[in-house]
Amino acid sequence: MIAESFAATGQLLGTVLAVQANFYRVQLDLGDALTRRHGDTETRRHGEKPEIEIPSIATSANTENSFPASERPPVPVSPHPLLLLCTRRTRLKKIGQQVMVGDRVVVEEPDWAGGRGAIAEVLPRQSELDRPAIANVNQILLVFAVADPPLEPYQLSRFLIKAESTGLEVLLCLNKSDLISPQEQQEISDRLLGWGYQPLFISVTNRINIDQAANYLGNKITVIAGASGVGKSSLINQLIPNANLRVGEVSGKLARGRHTTRHVELFELPSGGLLADTPGFNQPDMDCNPEELIHYFPEARERLAFGSCRFSDCLHRDEPECAVRGDWERYEHYLEFLDAAIARQTQLHQQADPESTLKLKSKAKGHSQYEPKLETKKYRRVSRKTQLQDLQQLYQESEE
Repeated sequence: MIAESFAATGQLLGTVLAVQANFYRVQLDLGDALTRRHGDTETRRHGEKPEIEIPSIATSANTENSFPASERPPVPVSPHPLLLLCTRRTRLKKIGQQVMVGDRVVVEEPDWAGGRGAIAEVLPRQSELDRPAIANVNQILLVFAVADPPLEPYQLSRFLIKAESTGLEVLLCLNKSDLISPQEQQEISDRLLGWGYQPLFISVTNRINIDQAANYLGNKITVIAGASGVGKSSLINQLIPNANLRVGEVSGKLARGRHTTRHVELFELPSGGLLADTPGFNQPDMDCNPEELIHYFPEARERLAFGSCRFSDCLHRDEPECAVRGDWERYEHYLEFLDAAIARQTQLHQQADPESTLKLKSKAKGHSQYEPKLETKKYRRVSRKTQLQDLQQLYQESEE
């Protein structure tokens, strides 16, 4: 599949694993399959380490424009996917193209000896998260602790709403299950089933259900999120032994975790797939529209599936003939989140709408692309008429 991609496009494709300052760590789509496919024959013939020949720079998707085979630089064979430390082309910076963790990118001018390259293009994203800043995610693994720090229903509900707002599949893992009794586990499970979620109880310390959690992550890009101190980094260290992430203890005074993860980074799982560790935060933003908020509650969606409200713009507070308002546990959470969403929307409407900073510019072959627009009047010279008026006003003031 990878060899066919090279033959069809003449491009080096990869996935951005980490971003730090102005550098991007990119894992190329070049693994064992391609190495064996091209190298086994030569190895058997000559008894030496083979090399794969591919074009180093791709200027067109047409293979006729590719470099001749004699001029193609060899790619060193590696038992693992190749990693390059890349920079971003100045052209991407000028058009405001941001490169995020998880982005699928085209790499040009690879320096195999130095492990360097340049990102020339960012492929269209299948999904995009703003916090954490990561692209092409398939699912969210939400990790919370049932003890140390104690499970807070309001905080958990807020995280679930934020996760549901992304439109991605949500998996819920409850860590430190060894610190509570089986009866308490059953009570928590029954409560969350009423919310519409089937939690998986795990214990990183005692390796309880770790393999079961790993089965959900295969061949997908998964974001692991949750409050600080719940054991996200410890879970990654169990799933990926060579990750060696720093972990911290829970604060004794606040009963909250200390931040140990400072940036977003993708780690490759032994069974396939990528797992993103994210910095912990205790209060995710509630930046959804008030009208859409109710659809992020699975139990409310179930009520709407069997009935409809009288008004299409019903916010499910005090409107008559509402199908959602009633006796369900998280209804009070919904009202609080709704007030926060309305307050945020009001604040945004009160702010003056700034002029768009992008303009649509036509490119070659009928393509169009957004590029930055210069700030209005910032680079405009003062007209001669204005200068003359200013001089006349200054002259009149001096006479007076």
